[in-house]
Amino acid sequence: MNKVDVIIIGASASGLMCAIEAGKRGRDVVVLDHANKAGKKILMSGGGRCNFTNYDVSSENYTSHNPHFVKSALSRFTQWDIIAMVEAYKIPYHEREHGQLFCDNSSRDILNLLLNECEKVKTDIQLKTEILNIEKKADHHYRVNTDKEDYHCQSLVIASGGLSIPKMGASPFGYKVAEQFNIKVWPTSAGLVPFTLHKEDKETLSDLSGIAINSIVTSKRKSFRENILFTHRGLSGPAILQISSYWSAGEEIEMNLLPDNDLLEDLQKAAKEQPQIKLKTLLYKLLPKRLINVFIKAELLDKTLQEISHKQFLQVVTSLQSWSIKPNGTEGYRTAEVTLGGVDCNALSSKTMECQAVPGLYFIGEVMDITGWLGGYNFQWAWSSGWCAGQHV
Repeated sequence: MNKVDVIIIGASASGLMCAIEAGKRGRDVVVLDHANKAGKKILMSGGGRCNFTNYDVSSENYTSHNPHFVKSALSRFTQWDIIAMVEAYKIPYHEREHGQLFCDNSSRDILNLLLNECEKVKTDIQLKTEILNIEKKADHHYRVNTDKEDYHCQSLVIASGGLSIPKMGASPFGYKVAEQFNIKVWPTSAGLVPFTLHKEDKETLSDLSGIAINSIVTSKRKSFRENILFTHRGLSGPAILQISSYWSAGEEIEMNLLPDNDLLEDLQKAAKEQPQIKLKTLLYKLLPKRLINVFIKAELLDKTLQEISHKQFLQVVTSLQSWSIKPNGTEGYRTAEVTLGGVDCNALSSKTMECQAVPGLYFIGEVMDITGWLGGYNFQWAWSSGWCAGQHV
């Protein structure tokens, strides 16, 4: 039986951050993971360049059944703290739109930072390790049986992530641990994920694959302005991924494909000044020809502006600036960047991430019922929650 102070299950962004902070306090830490490499999801994130945080972070960038829970952790380990760590390692990075920060070179720079810091504090990282059983012996005493060795610890941290991207080893392990200790788990679903379409819509839009349009996308609860991307499977792009976290099955989403235009005013003005030009001549200047040909009937496109009634102008405006569609569903966990739902935050301390009814048991990162927007917010939650737990385990 190996006796240690802290066992962290999951060599994830949050798990490694927690290990670093606990190690700085002189705690004897073991990180256990079933994968063959630490930080697999870090390596593939951001197209291989890791969108490690955002210049602008607040609780508004997260969704949870307890929307205030994130405030404490985000205020105690901020985006500026992770930026300072990145700069201390002289990792080159750059800003993209909406304050997103990416590595110039590779996500491996971030993983190497974490592993180097773990090495400094003598964290023991055990990979290819299967957890067979967890047993609570007494307050702050846990026994963890693995396929290699058995451990005894005072603090047990679950940093095993959610269900997104199963090919990277995602599993429901963390939720099962919560349920073992009678901790509520909110139903999970795929978040930050492309939409699939019903057969008839998919056929109608099939010719648009590869077209990206800056749009305002709106659901019942939220609105985002970024690119949408037509794919051979359905709809993707940043705005679609964002809205997917606020979408429920059966709901429609509405899109304004010309968010900078008052299209009705443009049409009426052009009808007065250039009554002989055809509708398609005007619309092809505003949006890709392929898209216009799908959204507007050919006989209308061939009419001159003076031949088109006010009612028909309104129909054109509705088609392009209030386009509604009901997705068939999402692509699911296979391509989802995050998992919605998870371990109930009301069961945890927002200061320490410790279970209020189960002393010595902690949950951090994506396994919790906290989901950030696209743009570095989920990594920031990993850093913040891991750092907070690391001060107390």
